[in-house]
Order: sequence, then structure tokens, then C-alpha cells
Amino acid sequence: MDKLDFKNSAKNLGINLSNKMLDQFEHYYNKLIKYNQKVNLTAITEKEDVYIKHFLDSIVTAKLIKKNATLCDIGCGAGFPSLPLKIVRPDLYIIMVDSLNKRIIFLNELVSELGLSDVESIHARAEDFAKTHRESFDYAVARAVAGLNTLSEYCLPFVKVGGQFLAYKAHNLTDELNESKKAIKILGGEFDSIYKVVLPQTEIERNIVIINKRNITPKAYPRDKNKAKIQPL
Repeated sequence: MDKLDFKNSAKNLGINLSNKMLDQFEHYYNKLIKYNQKVNLTAITEKEDVYIKHFLDSIVTAKLIKKNATLCDIGCGAGFPSLPLKIVRPDLYIIMVDSLNKRIIFLNELVSELGLSDVESIHARAEDFAKTHRESFDYAVARAVAGLNTLSEYCLPFVKVGGQFLAYKAHNLTDELNESKKAIKILGGEFDSIYKVVLPQTEIERNIVIINKRNITPKAYPRDKNKAKIQPL
């Protein structure tokens, strides 16, 4: 995908990319592919696939996030979705959290090379990071492959009352939503809506589950020792 195609695709999502942003995404792609040869960051490596399935997919929430918001990306991996969001929304203050330090080293290098400010990469487990950053962010995001009940336990504790958790999910969500109602309520959340979008130049449907934070999350969550995954609420 060349820069013009990417710019037009982003425009279809309501996002106007400057030449500086286009250059930053190009640098991101080159760095990702080169670094991926020594550290497993992504199985998606073809340029068009990276631009569509990582970059475009990440920025679909850009219009859902208020100005100058604080955002936490739990299990950020190679920086998706938070770093593409930071590129198109430089007003955001973002913290990326991941349990694998090799990914954090990559992100620290990339953030420096892209010249981005107000973005931090933190090596930590969600359970530990929550001890010092509970109810600290306007938004939490997650694009990890896990059930919504598990993702909610990892992410909702970080969201301020009045904020939102934005969960990136595929289609066919009915059963998953039903299975997550109990967890969302226990964690102080309330289902708001699903923002649906088809990624430009594809038939890939992305669903953003929007969960509002209504009450403070009980201090028992997120549970330690991977219980959110092993024994979902």
C-alpha cells in the first residue's frame, strides 16, 4: 500500500493524515519488519497487510476519543492500537503496558525515533500496574485475543469513573457479550454500544465494544496469577 492509498483509506475513516504522519507510519512499518527478524512482534509482515490489519485497524477509534484524553493500552504488544492512535492523535497522553520486556525495548526505541512525546512504554503485568494506577485514565484499550470478560478485568480497573473501555473485537459478538455481562457489572462497567466499521479496501469487519465506567472497580480486581484468563468472571 503506497502513501496515497493509505491516506485515502484513513480519510474514509474520517481521519486526515499529514505528510509527517505518513512518514511516521512508514518508519513504523520498516522498524517493525526489521525488528521482527530478532523478536517475534507480529505474524503479519506483508506491507499492505500491516497497513490495513495493524495501522488502519488501530486508528478506527480515533474519532471516539475526546480531546487531550489519557489512555492506557493493556497488553500493547508491538504498539497496537495505541501507537498508531498516538500518531494520528498527538494530543493524547498514552501509556502502553506489556509483560514482555523485549517488546517494551522495541517500543521505546520506536517512540524516540518517531519523535513522539507524552507516550510511555511500561514493562509490567496488568495486575501489578493496577496497584499504582487504578482509576487513572479516561480510556483503556485492548486488542488482545481474549474473551471480553477477561479483557474487562484487565482493563476496567484502570478507567476513571466516567471514562470508557474500548475493546477491539471481531464479529459475532452476541454470545461473548452475554457471557461478559456479569464481569462488566462486577468491575464497575456498563455496556454502552458497539461501533462497527469495515476496514477500507477489505471486507474485514471491526467491532469496538464501548463500555462505560460507572462505579469504582473493587480492589480485588484484576486478580493475580492469571486468574482473569484461567477463571473468567
